[in-house]
Amino acid sequence: MTRIVVGPFNRVEGDLEVSLDVEAGRIQSAQVNSPLFRGFEQIMIGRAPLDALAIVPRICGICSVAQSAAAASALAEAMGVVPTVNGKISRNLICATENLADHLTHFYLFFMPDFARPAYADRSWHGAVAKRFTAVSGDAAAEVLPARAGFLRLMGFLAGRWPHTLAIQPGGSTRAITVGERIRLLALLREFRGFLEKRLFGDSLTAVAQLASKDQLLAWADGRPGDFSAFLNAASDLGLDKLGRAYDAFLSYGAYDLFPAGTWQAGQAATFDPVAIDEDTTSAWLAAGQPRHPAQGETIVDANKPDAYTWCKAPRYAGQPYEVGALARQVVAGHPLARDLVQREGASVMARVVARLLELALVLPAMEGWVNALQPGEPFCAHGEMPDDATGTGLVEAARGSLGHWLSIKRGHIERYQIIAPTTWNFSPRDASNQPGPLEQALVGLPAGDGAPPTVQHVVRSFDPCMVCTVH
Repeated sequence: MTRIVVGPFNRVEGDLEVSLDVEAGRIQSAQVNSPLFRGFEQIMIGRAPLDALAIVPRICGICSVAQSAAAASALAEAMGVVPTVNGKISRNLICATENLADHLTHFYLFFMPDFARPAYADRSWHGAVAKRFTAVSGDAAAEVLPARAGFLRLMGFLAGRWPHTLAIQPGGSTRAITVGERIRLLALLREFRGFLEKRLFGDSLTAVAQLASKDQLLAWADGRPGDFSAFLNAASDLGLDKLGRAYDAFLSYGAYDLFPAGTWQAGQAATFDPVAIDEDTTSAWLAAGQPRHPAQGETIVDANKPDAYTWCKAPRYAGQPYEVGALARQVVAGHPLARDLVQREGASVMARVVARLLELALVLPAMEGWVNALQPGEPFCAHGEMPDDATGTGLVEAARGSLGHWLSIKRGHIERYQIIAPTTWNFSPRDASNQPGPLEQALVGLPAGDGAPPTVQHVVRSFDPCMVCTVH
C-alpha cells in the first residue's frame, strides 16, 4: 500500500489536502484534510447578537451573501420577526444572484480548465476544449468574466455591495427598490439570459429546463454549439457519468421558496427534520465526545489529538453521511433529469455539473418573476426587538449546498454560535462508526499514482470545495 498526498489544490477557495492509500494503481481509502483553522465560532461568543451580520459574511468572499442570509434567518427566529413580502423577495434575489454567479464561475474557471490538461491531448475534443478553457488564456475567460460582472451588477441595486453586504437583515432588506431600479434589474437579467442561451447552452433556458432524462440530454447536446455540449462530449468520452459516486443520499434545506426541503435516499424522498442533524468530532483536531446537535455544539481545539487528520467536523443526518449541493437540491425537488442521472449511475461527476448548469436554466426565469413581484413603495424590512435570552436557527442553500447557523443568546449576548457549511457535509472525515465522508467515499476505486489520468481532480472539483467555509 502506498500513500499519496494530493494538494494543495489550485482553483479552490482555501486550503485542501487529500491523502490517498493506493494499491495496484487504485485508491483503497481516502482522508480529506481541511488544514486551516479559523475560529469564527469562537469569535462570535460574547458579542452582541446583531454583530453576526457584520462578522459571519467575512467567513468567505465567494458565498458571503449565503452566510448573511443564514445569520439573518437565525436572528429573525430569535427575535420573532417575520420578513416583509418585499424583503423576502429581495433576499431570494440576492441569494440567487450569488449562487448563479458561483455556478458560472465554477464551470468556466474552476472545473473546465482540467479538460485542457496535456494528459488528454490524444482525445478528439482536446484541441477545441484547450483553446476555449485553458486557464487565463482560453477564449471563454474573456467572455464569461464580463458576463459575470454584468450579472453581479444586480447586487449593487439589491444589496448595495458584494461581497459582505449589510443589506440583509432579520426583517428583510434595508435596500428598497424603486420603479426605475426594477426596470434596470430586468434589463440585467435579460442580458445575462442572452449570454447563457447563446454561449453556454446554445438553446433557450426553457428547452434546457425541460430535459427529462440522460438520453434526452445527450441527444439534445449532440452536434449543438455551446459550452455545455462541449462538457457533455468530453465527460461522456472520459466516463465521468460513471465516476465519483458516494452514498446517493441527498439533503436539502430548500431554496428561494422554489425548491423544497427534504432528503432522498434509495429512491425514497422524505421530509427534512432539523433535529436529526449532529456533528461528530472523532477525526477532527477538536475535543472528543458524543455527537452533538449543532444547537448544543462546541468547537474546542485539541491540536495534539491522536488519529485526527482534519479540522473539519463530521456532520451526519440520522447518523449517516449525506451529500449536499445543486444535485441534492434537484434530486430532492424531483427534477426528472437529476433523478434519472442518479438512478442510472449514481451521483457522478457529470451529474453534479449538470445539476449546477440546470439551476441556471431554472432559477434565472424565476428571478425575472420575483423582480416583477416587487412592490416599490411597500416596506422592505420589518423591525423588532432583540430579547435577552433566545435561540435561533438559520437554514439556507448556498451554491454548494446546505448551510446552517445555530445561535443562542443569553443575557443579551451570544452564548453559542455554530455553523455547518456545505463543504463541511461533503468533505467531512470519518465518524465514530468509521463512515467516510461523501468525498472520501467517492474517491475509492479511482485510478491514482504515476501515469493515472486526472480523475481525482475531476471528482474533487465536482463537489466544488470552499475550504474557508468548512473550518470556522
